Amino acid sequence: MAIIITDECINCDACISECPNNAIYEPDQEWSYADETALSGTVTGLNGEEIDADAQNDPISDEFYYIVPEKCTECKGFHDEPQCAAVCPVDCCVDDDNNVETEEQLLEKKAWLHGE
Repeated sequence: MAIIITDECINCDACISECPNNAIYEPDQEWSYADETALSGTVTGLNGEEIDADAQNDPISDEFYYIVPEKCTECKGFHDEPQCAAVCPVDCCVDDDNNVETEEQLLEKKAWLHGE
């Protein structure tokens, strides 16, 4: 399952540098699959659809930091626990019940993002 940042976020910036998938963005910042991943150009997503990895997507939040669920792997394959949650001073990085994934799916996503 992906992690989300709740509206209790104080925009402290502690989580951004901890994310191995570059899945965390500042409020109102556009995002792309290619940002700090191995993806570039037209790629086949994990759901089988073709996507433009370089395309800029609309921000998920304009008020507080946010995590792109399609890029979040809960740090599987990198760390024993989600690093955003580990460093968050207000405990606003929590499980996203709307994006439940198995460990196998999260590891597959990690391999997809990083070309492994």
